[in-house]
Amino acid sequence: MERHSRDYVEQRVRAGVLEKSTVDLMHALGIGERLAREGLVHSGINLTLGGELFRIDLKALTGIAVTIYGQQEVMKDLYEAAKARGISVFFEAKDVQLQEFSDTHPFVNYTRNERAERIDCDFIAGCDGFHGVSRSSIPPEALRTEGRTYPFSWLGILADVPPANSELIYASHENGFALASMRSPTRSRYYLQCAADEDIGEWPDERFWDELCVRLGRVAAPGVTRGPSVEKGIAPVRSFHAEPMRHGRLFLAGDAAHIVPPIGAKGLNLAAADAAILAETFAEFYRSGSEAVLERYGPRALARVCGAEEFSRTFLEMTHRFANGPSRAMQCAQLEKLLRSQEALTDFARGYVGVPLT
Repeated sequence: MERHSRDYVEQRVRAGVLEKSTVDLMHALGIGERLAREGLVHSGINLTLGGELFRIDLKALTGIAVTIYGQQEVMKDLYEAAKARGISVFFEAKDVQLQEFSDTHPFVNYTRNERAERIDCDFIAGCDGFHGVSRSSIPPEALRTEGRTYPFSWLGILADVPPANSELIYASHENGFALASMRSPTRSRYYLQCAADEDIGEWPDERFWDELCVRLGRVAAPGVTRGPSVEKGIAPVRSFHAEPMRHGRLFLAGDAAHIVPPIGAKGLNLAAADAAILAETFAEFYRSGSEAVLERYGPRALARVCGAEEFSRTFLEMTHRFANGPSRAMQCAQLEKLLRSQEALTDFARGYVGVPLT
């Protein structure tokens, strides 16, 4: 069930960095043909410090690359595969209510096309995001939650211009963090660290481009092609996870269970891993009939989440400006130490490319 229309989901621009585990999963599902054709394989990323550009060779350090392929493109592939395989996707489902999931016979009530409908099921997978109904349906006393909202946000724009570089650039600057990313060879995605209460009306395109070039520095900035933004928005930076990720017959997955800071591009990849682990859990349950199998999902999925959360937090603290955080001198020293140490670079690269799905 999907709250929005198919067109809305397929046009909504979201994360774009796929770890190898996600790429492998799509190929295993038989939906990787367009990904292989259109995805941009990146064997490295770049950091800027003091105006200089430093490349981190992910492939050389780990043997693994990442792929640029937008979340909306993943959804298109999933929807097409569902249609071909006779899997029903109910779009524009409203007033969703999860019922009796503490029992062995859960069901879901919802409204679609102004008609009340019901689905009876063995299990419910709550993949409906941070603000969805799934987690909020669980009694609060049954969940342990941990989270942090950072004292800044990300101001992002999308523009139909060539990317500033063939690979992503993460910029650490005294004015704050910046990210130069892309969705295709002709569509770029850029972000600037901004105040948590920033007024987007104070950021016309010209001001954004000027500040982006300042933060990218003298080596990277000349690669920026300016153009009108086709999308502009401000997103909070936060981390959160809830456990256990199962309550009775209800299983939480993706943003319904956890949020990680966006800098490591972990959100989509963690959600895909959750779905894969949950599918394996259900398959094993139907093979064995053992209720004990169901208990394994949460701890296995959460272990990946905690590792990704730690990586993203560390990367965030190395590159963003905090009002009451490390001094700029200390931050630069941390980054210089990272760039000088083969061991530190290897650990960082492993965190960036992600843990294999085993």
